[in-house]
Amino acid sequence: QVQLVESGGGLVQPGGSLELSCAASGSIFTVSTMGWYRQAPGKQRELVATHFSGGSENYADSVKGRFTISRDNAKNTVFLRMNSLKPEDTAVYYCHGELKRCWDDAYNHYWGQGTQVTVSS
Repeated sequence: QVQLVESGGGLVQPGGSLELSCAASGSIFTVSTMGWYRQAPGKQRELVATHFSGGSENYADSVKGRFTISRDNAKNTVFLRMNSLKPEDTAVYYCHGELKRCWDDAYNHYWGQGTQVTVSS
């Protein structure tokens, strides 16, 4: 059993900052990519940022320069530092991991339960 557990969401004023974290646990053999997606009411889930196993990163244009993704490989944990938050960043943020369990031949995709981020004055 693999679990991805997010934390760090909440209510913040426009221009403020939040940091999300997501820890993967269970019978994990190796982790490839880890990242963050978000889904606002009435909209499709969209990619926010991805951290690849080789160390490179990818960001949605809407968050470039404001959000930073980082990762602690030893703890299978990924972080999302969000600065200069805007009301349009309001969404449920989901952690995603691509990983192998000890007995897997291929990588599988796993999702966290989601954490609400609300940007409002």
